[in-house]
Amino acid sequence: MTNAIETRLAELGHTLPDAPAPAANYVPYVRVGNILYVSGQIAKDRGRLITGRLGQDAGIGEGQKAALVCALNLLAQVKVACGGDLSKLKRVVRLGGFVNCTPDFTDHPTVINGASDFFGDVMGEAGHHARAAVGSTSLPLGVAVEIDGIFELR
Repeated sequence: MTNAIETRLAELGHTLPDAPAPAANYVPYVRVGNILYVSGQIAKDRGRLITGRLGQDAGIGEGQKAALVCALNLLAQVKVACGGDLSKLKRVVRLGGFVNCTPDFTDHPTVINGASDFFGDVMGEAGHHARAAVGSTSLPLGVAVEIDGIFELR
């Protein structure tokens, strides 16, 4: 079933990946009423990890690409949680972004904009959300970015 979100994804040239399987002892998402909590999604694109440390061996553009990939993985999890029907997604409530970076790196918000801009482009006003963007000295498997999300469903 094609809906407005999937139509917009296609217009922007994006394809949702298969929802990534959990890498440890947790579930990919939990639904409580009409709120969906999606576990942190790492920057893994077509089976390839996007690794690097911002401020050391990865630049802002690479970080934003990694954040975009995390957003695609988040949306893939939402689609599974909605039984394959993204029309059940009402809005993005909050994103929590983690950036693998050096201690002196301070452009965390600019990096996580890769995900925030994606949701705004795909969903318009319903894609605007509250957010945190923080730095970390390491992330799982050396990825550049990890993002979790909270979504409201219909």
